Amino acid sequence: MARFDRYLLSQLMVLFGFFSLILILMYWVNRAVVLFDQLIADGQSIGVFLTFSALTLPGLIRIVLPLSAFAAALYVANRMIAESELIVVQATGFSPFRLARPMLVFGVIVALLMSILVHYLVPASVTELNRRQTEIAQNATARLLREGQFLSPVNGVTLYIREITPEGELRDIFLSDTRASAESVTYTASSAYVVRTEKGPQLVMIDGMAQTLRADSDRLITTAFADLVYDVGAMIQLPDTSRRSSREVMTHDLLRPTPALATETEKTEPELYAEGHSRIAESLLGLIAPLIGFATLLVGGFSRFGVWRQMVSAIFLLVLIKMIESVTTNAVRADPSLWALVYLPSFCGLLLTTGLLSWSMNPAVFRRRIPEVSP
Repeated sequence: MARFDRYLLSQLMVLFGFFSLILILMYWVNRAVVLFDQLIADGQSIGVFLTFSALTLPGLIRIVLPLSAFAAALYVANRMIAESELIVVQATGFSPFRLARPMLVFGVIVALLMSILVHYLVPASVTELNRRQTEIAQNATARLLREGQFLSPVNGVTLYIREITPEGELRDIFLSDTRASAESVTYTASSAYVVRTEKGPQLVMIDGMAQTLRADSDRLITTAFADLVYDVGAMIQLPDTSRRSSREVMTHDLLRPTPALATETEKTEPELYAEGHSRIAESLLGLIAPLIGFATLLVGGFSRFGVWRQMVSAIFLLVLIKMIESVTTNAVRADPSLWALVYLPSFCGLLLTTGLLSWSMNPAVFRRRIPEVSP
């Protein structure tokens, strides 16, 4: 690479890292507050909160990288125009397309980072996050087992345990279930155990009695039992770990969907195929965003009043690309056979960049010619 290319690329990478750090912190703080309230209020430790925060970072970085690349391109181009660096370089014979070469290399680097995130890190983090959520939900049953306290895990259920032995035996159980309007049931038992099954945790009560009070007749039915199983897992909604969502599937599997994968994710094969291509198109946005910002500022050239108009135009063009992306995404979701439309925003972005660079080479083309006045 030429010395100018290395200089411009180094400036872009430094500011890209700076803007990425700022934007990630802003996004992370907003989500961390909600996550902190949910986990800490649920009795989880700080370690669990930090683990969950780390697992959500790949998804946040995926959103931030194109924005920070765009901001870095605008900042570097604005500074170099204000300090007349680009003017001097252009005077040496560099065309706008030649000036955009380091910006293209920068966009390719950002697109590669986006590809690593979208195709590998984000699906892996979603899988691990779902696994940790399942563990926490399963461990929630342990918080129901507190001796000497009346607990109400759900509305209409009251549980009391006098003592919990080191071996896990629950002694002197009282359980009241009034969720059904037709009857209420009260269970008492001398001992009980919590047993994990495929259907979730079960409470096995031994040597007890069930008292059922019917609301329609006010009759009390008493039943003694040697052992009775009560579904404790029904009190807690455990996530379904038998199926994966499409967000957990790697991109190379989405591009080669099988009937088994479609059944597992509850999506059709064309939908999975279209989602794989949408990930590829999303990574291309990291290439398009900085090119649009840089090319738009080159159109204005040097001005003592700054290039704020070009900066506003660059932001408008990026918003336009995102609007096209939203429209094409909705169209592909409605009809997965139109998966090729997901590349339309990238194609439009390349056309805009080429047009803007061509314009900056011949700025007089779009200027209004002043007719000559004959004497």
